[in-house]
Amino acid sequence: MFRSVTLRVLREGLLDALREDGSKVSDLLHGLTIGFNGDRVLLDGEDVSEAIRENQVSREVSFISSLKPVRDKLKELQQEMGRARGVVMDGRDIGTVIFPDAELKIFLVADPRERAKRRHAELSLKANGAAVPTIEELEAEIVKRDKDDEERTHAPLRRHPDAVMVDTSKLTIDEQVGFVYDLAMKSIGE
Repeated sequence: MFRSVTLRVLREGLLDALREDGSKVSDLLHGLTIGFNGDRVLLDGEDVSEAIRENQVSREVSFISSLKPVRDKLKELQQEMGRARGVVMDGRDIGTVIFPDAELKIFLVADPRERAKRRHAELSLKANGAAVPTIEELEAEIVKRDKDDEERTHAPLRRHPDAVMVDTSKLTIDEQVGFVYDLAMKSIGE
């Protein structure tokens, strides 16, 4: 959802103006709709599932997500989605701010180098011959984003005391899914 707002900011050319005055984002948030259709992300009805994964969005999402009006608006939307129960959400403050009373909270971590390799592979698959940042560049961006998110004023990145920490550095995607699935099934059984 934060990536969707970031994409909208970038498309409307508002990034520099928001760096000067973050409160200007409030106008952009009026009428904004973010929805889901299966695993697809819809921004104002448009499927932006691929666009929100572009590297420019990744570089700017930490700044956009630090803006209090953005955090407040998306918190409201996320909590509204969760009222029906049975929802699975991921995000850097889902377990601490959005749903601190969730039945199961999982805090995924991985070595920044491994995350950079995964991101590089993802971008390379989609590049169609376009230049892809190096693993070193991506790792530096990841470390910076983590630091920025941990130090932001509003809803900083933190692990909830009840969250199960899972280090995915050496796990395949199937192993990660299996581990989380087992945690969920155990939680349901309790």
